[in-house]
Amino acid sequence: MTAADLTERLAEIHRRAFVTERAWQAAEFADLLNNRYVQVFDAAQGFALTRTVAGESELLTIAVAPPHQRQGIAARLVQEWLATLEGTAETAFLEVAADNTGAIALYHVAGFEKVAVRRGYYHRGESVAVDAWVMRRAITKGKAPDSLPYAPESS
Repeated sequence: MTAADLTERLAEIHRRAFVTERAWQAAEFADLLNNRYVQVFDAAQGFALTRTVAGESELLTIAVAPPHQRQGIAARLVQEWLATLEGTAETAFLEVAADNTGAIALYHVAGFEKVAVRRGYYHRGESVAVDAWVMRRAITKGKAPDSLPYAPESS
């Protein structure tokens, strides 16, 4: 698969998963993937994009194609991301829409805690704004993340 094929595939999955928000374009994925601190965790029907620098790692976005949601794909992607962080990051961060209860449940199971709220962060249409929860998890040295049990997921 070429880099262009990958960015097109990521953009397509993102577009299908984020129908109420602005989906990222292939050019945006290409720009991010050219950054040496960015890593993609790829599954056939989903992906996670992260950036790790200066002791912190951030989940930039995660998406699973709608027909494959709630099958544990996002949980596996989060687990893969967290497993790479020992020795490279002390803390993992992410932002999630406050109304995305499936994703919030998944992140809680993965050990993340809500640490802040960004008011009106996500814009859905012209008049709807949804808060973002900022969630954080410490990376414990010498302990790989346990296998995450099934948790309902949504994009």
